[in-house]
Amino acid sequence: MATTGTYSFNPSLGEIGLYAFNRCGVRNTALVQEHMESLRMAANLVCMDFSNKGVNLWQVELVTQPLTAGVATYAVDPSIVVILDAYITVANGDGTTTDRIILPVSRSEYASYPNKAQQGYPTTYWMDRLLNPSVTLWLVPDGSQASLNYYAAQQIQDASLTNGAQVDVPAVWMKAFTDALSAELALTWAPDRYGVLSAVADKSYAAAATQNEEIAQWYVSPIVAGYWRA
Repeated sequence: MATTGTYSFNPSLGEIGLYAFNRCGVRNTALVQEHMESLRMAANLVCMDFSNKGVNLWQVELVTQPLTAGVATYAVDPSIVVILDAYITVANGDGTTTDRIILPVSRSEYASYPNKAQQGYPTTYWMDRLLNPSVTLWLVPDGSQASLNYYAAQQIQDASLTNGAQVDVPAVWMKAFTDALSAELALTWAPDRYGVLSAVADKSYAAAATQNEEIAQWYVSPIVAGYWRA
């Protein structure tokens, strides 16, 4: 069996855009500057849509934030969509460290804490998802903790047509992106094809999303003891 022996298929946004326009019934020879501007905008909107639909594993990064005694709130990069898991690292004094998981709370729960300046070992965090987001710890670090570490889902990088730039999605998501881009462009350039292209895009996204999950065991343990004690 003759095969290429390569795994390098990763077309540029320009190449994907030509194919997407073809599916909208627009031939390459008919494309003008207006089409290219529409393509750039549509590609970035699709990237934003993918970021909104769920956690994209290829966009998850580990962030380490050094902690300062008495400081509860720290800036979060605006490109971060949401914090997934967080833990505190403590230096043991012998060259080793210990990590302890901390849990998220809502704005309402954080607001209910009577002493927000109380210092100690942080056990919870609240992410304030503003245009310039931040993360607030409680208890407030007392100086014995070295850093806050958290896995965060980041936005997909901007799509660009310059210099043959590629799209910030892995190979297994390439069809889903192309189908979604075709549907987005059809809204402007081929409204009569939008229904068909949108259905194809939804199917492709669902297929790609099945590969966008971690493979791990999970356990459910019932509580057998009574909740209330007399």
